[in-house]
Amino acid sequence: MPLFSFEGVSPTVHPDAWIAPTATLIGAVTVEKDVSIWYGAVIRADFGRIVIREGANIQDNSVVHVNDGVCEIGRNVTVGHMCLVHDCTVGEQALIGNGATVLDQARIGERALIAAGSTVTPNTVVPPEVIAMGSPAKKFVPLSDSARGWVEHNAAVYQQLARRHADGIEPLDG
Repeated sequence: MPLFSFEGVSPTVHPDAWIAPTATLIGAVTVEKDVSIWYGAVIRADFGRIVIREGANIQDNSVVHVNDGVCEIGRNVTVGHMCLVHDCTVGEQALIGNGATVLDQARIGERALIAAGSTVTPNTVVPPEVIAMGSPAKKFVPLSDSARGWVEHNAAVYQQLARRHADGIEPLDG
C-alpha cells in the first residue's frame, strides 16, 4: 500500500484495516480498526490531521484532505465513490453518497445521508438522521426507510467486502 511520510510525519494504520494497493495515504493520517480505503482513494494530511474511525470506509477515487485542523471521519461512516471530503467532521454512521462534496468546517450529523452529487458548503451543519440534498445541500428531509437501511447496513457490508479483497486479490503479470 502506498504510504508516504510528509516532513517526518507518517500515516498510522491499524493492522486490522484494509488499504487497497492503489490507495495513497500521506502524512498525519490515522486509520483505525476495520477501516477500508478503496482503490484510487487519496487521503492527504499535509497541513493538519485526518482521523478515520473504526469501521469506516472510503470508497474508490475519493479524496480526503484537511487544512490546519483535524478532519474526522466517524465510526462506521461510508464515503461513497468519487467524493471530496475536505476539512470537515463526519458523524458516526453517516453516509456520503457517490460524487458528493463536503467542504471546510461542515459538520455532518450522526446517521445523516448526503445525497449523491450534493455539495455541503463550508460551515454547514447537517442535523443527525436526515437526508441532505442539493448543490448547495440546503434541503434536509427525514431519512426514508430505504435511506435508513443504507445508513444502518452499508458499513458492515464494506467491512465484509474488505476482508474478501484482503484475501482474494492478486496482481496479474502483463
